[in-house]
Amino acid sequence: MTGMRRLRDWGSARRRFEFCLTVAVVVALTGVGVALLMLPNAVLPAMRAAQPGSTDVVGQATAADPRLAEVRRIVEPFGPVVVRQVPTGAGRPSLVVGHPGQRADIDILERELPAAIAAVTDVWGTGWAQSALVVVASSPSEFAGLVRASSLVPAEVAAASIADPFSPGSQPTGQRVVFGPDTGRRLDPAGMATLLRHELTHIAARADTVDGAPLWMLEGFADYTANYGQGRRFADVAPTVTARAHAGDIPGDLPADAEFSGPNAALAYEKAWSICAFVAEKYDQPRLVQLYHRIAAAEQNPATEDRILRDVLGTTRTDFITDWRSWLRTQAT
Repeated sequence: MTGMRRLRDWGSARRRFEFCLTVAVVVALTGVGVALLMLPNAVLPAMRAAQPGSTDVVGQATAADPRLAEVRRIVEPFGPVVVRQVPTGAGRPSLVVGHPGQRADIDILERELPAAIAAVTDVWGTGWAQSALVVVASSPSEFAGLVRASSLVPAEVAAASIADPFSPGSQPTGQRVVFGPDTGRRLDPAGMATLLRHELTHIAARADTVDGAPLWMLEGFADYTANYGQGRRFADVAPTVTARAHAGDIPGDLPADAEFSGPNAALAYEKAWSICAFVAEKYDQPRLVQLYHRIAAAEQNPATEDRILRDVLGTTRTDFITDWRSWLRTQAT
């Protein structure tokens, strides 16, 4: 699909921080509700004029939303704050937060958020908040603060989703998706929407995800959900895998966590997506979700993965990889 952007992980950042952090990095560039604004009065008329179909409200209801407390402390020093309230799903309204200078990105995210939450719910199910807090950073320093990083985030990081530390079995708090300051200039609206769905998948699945679970499942499933129902061809989503398959280079094993950082990260993400796409096509989507629940519940090794694949899909790990490799050959032709 023209304008499609692939999503990448920021190395092993999710293991380097004490909080739960997942990120998407752009390594290759290819291709509505009530607006609630908390801005100085001088800014509001211009915003209304530029968006004649919207309703701009300044008040205490959104300002008092507990999800905004930490975010406001971080973003207010960087300038006037824009807050959009977006009805989404069966949960409470979602929020998109940023500054006037990020209005273009905010507009896109406000427009795409209902469909993105619906798409994630369609795959994952209704067992999550079906609501999100999405923030657009205006500078590298603000981005670092919003993801609680101890230093500036690498420029190639496009977005991140974070949560407060939580114990297995409890519901995560403090969840938000943060877009980097340059993401809107590097991605078209379709790319922004795909990135949003990827990060929202991490939000939806976080309560059932243990840090250290295999990235081929965590990131592959997020990419699967991000691309679900978009009508994209295999070669559009996995161009590197396709090119290598044409050259006779078919992966021999599931990608290891180390492959998701460094120069071959693009290939690792594409392989991970293709594994989940294969499971959904050969078995069905509900069993893909069931497989995620089992694989993401703990750190795994080939032996434990074999047991889970037998339980969920009725196949051994060896046969699973053989079938996936055969499927890849067919898809890449």
